[in-house]
Amino acid sequence: MDPKENSAQIVFSRPGHKVIAFTDLVAGEGVQSNQFLIVSGQDSILLDPGGDLTYIPLTMAMSRYLPGKSLGMIFASHQDPDIISALGRWMMNTPATVVTSRLWSRFLPHLVSQYVGKQVGKISQRMISVPDHGGRLPFGEGELLVLPAHFMHSVGNLQIYDPQSKTLFSGDLGASMVEAPPGQTMDFADMKSHMQGFHRRYIGSRRILELWVNMVQVLDIETIMPQHGPAIRGADNIQAFFDWLRQEPCGIDLMGQEHYQVPQEKLSVPTTQA
Repeated sequence: MDPKENSAQIVFSRPGHKVIAFTDLVAGEGVQSNQFLIVSGQDSILLDPGGDLTYIPLTMAMSRYLPGKSLGMIFASHQDPDIISALGRWMMNTPATVVTSRLWSRFLPHLVSQYVGKQVGKISQRMISVPDHGGRLPFGEGELLVLPAHFMHSVGNLQIYDPQSKTLFSGDLGASMVEAPPGQTMDFADMKSHMQGFHRRYIGSRRILELWVNMVQVLDIETIMPQHGPAIRGADNIQAFFDWLRQEPCGIDLMGQEHYQVPQEKLSVPTTQA
């Protein structure tokens, strides 16, 4: 499969530091997702590389900027299939260290049967298990901040903030299905309606959002890059996003007894063919 010509976009570049976004590598029935590569000096990290739908086109698209054999780290914000289900292939074919929540580091070995089965080594020897409160990850001539983002939507969710590009990689927070590349600027007012349904379903509660905003608003953020849909860029749009999150009910805020009833509906079972 050839990667699409517009699948890779350099969204930040200065001497010694680049951020590349891959935006349209998912084909078929998979949900659109973004993957991000940060290269700083001799260091590199691939954020939320996804599963089998993206593995081959992503490795091909990446090769223009970084040979796979030199990939330094892979970051998994949480455990979902569109985040890290191709982990075994990455571990077999690159020397990368995996950066993920300490909570999920105990479960990721289930995804690396190729690696463990060939007795190449233990996954724990190539893993940085991040505590719940996050941490500072040495990177290039500086560092990346690994931020706690629990219950957005995973119970062990993490995010990456890159001080050099002033970019917050927010994972599922800020996700939308708007068809616009990360390099394109859109007014938050035009994006909000495309975010609401997803956030109400997948984010734990408004209280979680308020605590998160209190944390990140002290950072110098010029761009927020979610895993799905376009970026949120510019001070006014970012502030509007924060203000919306502070007041938006979601998750358990919206649950009632009507959501917890003994079901009556019969499920449709596909007919098998010989």
